[in-house]
Amino acid sequence: MNTSEILPTPRGRRSAGPARARPGRVGSGAVKVVVAALLAWSGYIHYDLYADHGYRYVHTIGPGFLVQAAGSFAVAFLLVVSVALPGSFLLSILAAGLSGGALLGFVLSRTSGVAGFEEHGFVPSPDAAISVVVEIGVLAVLAAVLYHRRDHLWRAVRRRRPPSPRRS
Repeated sequence: MNTSEILPTPRGRRSAGPARARPGRVGSGAVKVVVAALLAWSGYIHYDLYADHGYRYVHTIGPGFLVQAAGSFAVAFLLVVSVALPGSFLLSILAAGLSGGALLGFVLSRTSGVAGFEEHGFVPSPDAAISVVVEIGVLAVLAAVLYHRRDHLWRAVRRRRPPSPRRS
């Protein structure tokens, strides 16, 4: 006996064949893995700067490097784990916040300084330049996904709005 004889076919489904993976899920998983890899790379760079390049001895900034590394590793791990789970908008926001915060700290440390700490150019080389490229990579991938899914997100926002009161 065939299951299609017992169970009704869902609307919009043309065949009673095996369920197919949605194409968006595969692409979404790949994006999560790419962002996770970039975040882990950023975490490694920040930890290396902390542990091997003397940033652990810089007051206020040193612990920030360690927190940045730990946060990057944690969010990267959660992104990889979430590949099998639906939705991870919060993780995307955390990833963007970590990368954006690292870039902001980089720019501030080269302009006005951060907690009395200033640097110039892309020192230490090549770590500073690689870190900037990786952080921009995370933001670029997330921005591309957001741009690609903008219509879907806009429809979801409009669906959740309460109906406006009618005026007579």
